[in-house]
Amino acid sequence: MSPVAPKPVHVVQLYPRDMNIYGDFGNALVLKQRLAWYGYEPVMHSYDPGDEFPEQADILIGGGGQDSGQDTIQADLLECGDRLRALAEAGTPMLMICGLYQLFGHYFQTRSGSRIQGIGVLDVTTYGTDERLIGNVVVESEEFGRIIGYENHSGQTRLGAEVQPLGRVSKGAGNDADSGYEGARWRNVLGSYLHGALLPKNPAVADFLIATAVQRRYGDSLGALDAPQLGPVSLTELTEKARVTAASRPR
Repeated sequence: MSPVAPKPVHVVQLYPRDMNIYGDFGNALVLKQRLAWYGYEPVMHSYDPGDEFPEQADILIGGGGQDSGQDTIQADLLECGDRLRALAEAGTPMLMICGLYQLFGHYFQTRSGSRIQGIGVLDVTTYGTDERLIGNVVVESEEFGRIIGYENHSGQTRLGAEVQPLGRVSKGAGNDADSGYEGARWRNVLGSYLHGALLPKNPAVADFLIATAVQRRYGDSLGALDAPQLGPVSLTELTEKARVTAASRPR
């Protein structure tokens, strides 16, 4: 009897050519490896302006970039807006970091007053400021526990009534200089300013994306993680040690 082929899960990384700074490509690598450990076949796609959008998208991720990068992708993102909004409405899990977090909102108004239009998946608006929020961040989240990352942004994001924050900041700034909140969530769409990359430091967030995707695609519940043993230390133990070290770093 031939072995059963792994079930494919399609991961689409949006605009990695222009929106991929501070290690954001690491989020794709983590999803690829953890999907394999959970027994699925990761099918990885990169989508840049001018590409054909993948027919199947089970998880979408996107990273940060400079204002110039946002300008470069804006027209294509707006063209894809209806498709991305439909995927979000249907419950597709997504993680958008920094610049794409901003452009999944209504708009980003730069310090000069020009407006970069977003696609309105998330009920957030962002305003460029002269203050740069930079350093290590720790966020306390009811769903994901402690979220750890690194921020570097001058845009400050305000949440509307239709979204919830990912959590409350215990170290760092987060969305802005004064609200005390980091990130946003609507349905299965997560937005965050945290680089680092985010997912290697926060496997609970990675597993949320994976669990949501396989439940929607196959009706599966996420099974046990078949990760390799790293000598005398398990991957879970090693990850937690790294998280403790990262959380202890000075701002």
